[in-house]
Amino acid sequence: MKAFLDEDFLLDNELARRLYFDYAAHLPIIDYHNHLPPAAVATNKQFADITEIWLAEDHYKWRALRANGVAEELITGAASGREKFRAWAATVPKTLRNPLYHWTHLELQRYFGITDLLSADNADELYDETTRQLQQDSHRARNLLRRMKVEVVCTTDHPTDRLEHHAAYQPAAGDPLLFPTFRPDKFLTLTAAGFGADVGELAEITGSGLKTYADLRAALLQRVADFAALGCKLSDHGLPQLYAVDLTHFQPDEVLSRALAGGAVGETEVRQFQMLLLLDLAREYARRGWTMQLHLGPLRNNNSRMMRRVGADAGCDSIGDRPQAEGLAWFLNELDADDLLPKTILYNLNPRDNEVFATMAGNFNDGTTAGKLQWGAAWWYQDQKNGIERHFDVLSDTGLLSRFVGMLTDSRSFLSFPRHEYFRRILCNLLGQDAARGLLPHDEGLLGELVEDVCYRNARRYFNFHGDKT
Repeated sequence: MKAFLDEDFLLDNELARRLYFDYAAHLPIIDYHNHLPPAAVATNKQFADITEIWLAEDHYKWRALRANGVAEELITGAASGREKFRAWAATVPKTLRNPLYHWTHLELQRYFGITDLLSADNADELYDETTRQLQQDSHRARNLLRRMKVEVVCTTDHPTDRLEHHAAYQPAAGDPLLFPTFRPDKFLTLTAAGFGADVGELAEITGSGLKTYADLRAALLQRVADFAALGCKLSDHGLPQLYAVDLTHFQPDEVLSRALAGGAVGETEVRQFQMLLLLDLAREYARRGWTMQLHLGPLRNNNSRMMRRVGADAGCDSIGDRPQAEGLAWFLNELDADDLLPKTILYNLNPRDNEVFATMAGNFNDGTTAGKLQWGAAWWYQDQKNGIERHFDVLSDTGLLSRFVGMLTDSRSFLSFPRHEYFRRILCNLLGQDAARGLLPHDEGLLGELVEDVCYRNARRYFNFHGDKT
């Protein structure tokens, strides 16, 4: 019988073990998409307790707690950190076969050296021990990143973010590089709550009077330049879907003026404005050599009662079932027709769209950059063992696994980086199993090169955060 979470976790044969330990385990991490707060990195934050660093912003855990019948007071309410941790500890045994069970115990092992299984019985003991360790310099924010050999951190930032923490960041030897990522989603939907206030804040930051579409575009491009000055090389867009629209006679100034005045804007006009602005931004990304990320498919804030109580991003988002292919194809083709399609990573939330996104990426690779169009890592609800394995299979069937830029955390937690280890172990096991079945050559050097490329080298070459000569 194999032990739970031993050193051979997820590794089922000798070749898989050699691929992981000899080729993957030592590699640094390039986390090119996450939601870590840059202030915590820049100031080398010390966390008050395990609840602050582990539970405060984790929507996966919030959903599990609610499903286990835990009162909201013990999730997002005013209960103490110890009380919230006790609720989570009592929930963990109920998460068997959910990826949270693996992630929870990997994180306890890798960051705190704790191999006990978390439960209600040892909640207070482990709360005290983890909190004790968090009071040491070894568990400040930057040292937690160093512990996992994190080499690059790309946060996710709005155009109205001041970026003062990125500007002030002074990494010591061994600290990760820290870069912003440009995410202008709140300017892409005219009817979104707070659109006018966001435009006003953008006007203040850029010193512009934003009355016309040209004004808005210029202000956003000014912020693109500001982000680039701090090393930004990526944008990110999280949208339900893209749309194929007719822009021939579209008048963006009139529509923008009406939206800012609180007037009615039709659904077609909202879509036309969104796609026009997204096209203009994407062309600028291409000119700058940036990578554009497109996260498509969520259905957000479904629970209106929870929205009123907790606000947006309360853990009440789910997989949407909108059609994706036609709008995505139209958008990419509009850019490619002008030879202004940037390097692009496509992420789908609905697993039914796996082959759609994987084959869409292949339509627009043009030989200029290896893997220029990427089908991105298994995202959100797909970010678990079965989803990662499905991703590897579809990518291998329809494209080049060998050119994949690999894993990212997409997380708000400084304790989430063992997910890279999880990904690497699954990859090595898949290759080891294929070789054992005669589906791949039993050539450790050949397979080891693929492992190193997918786990690290491809991302280093593709994003070139280090300024490597190519």
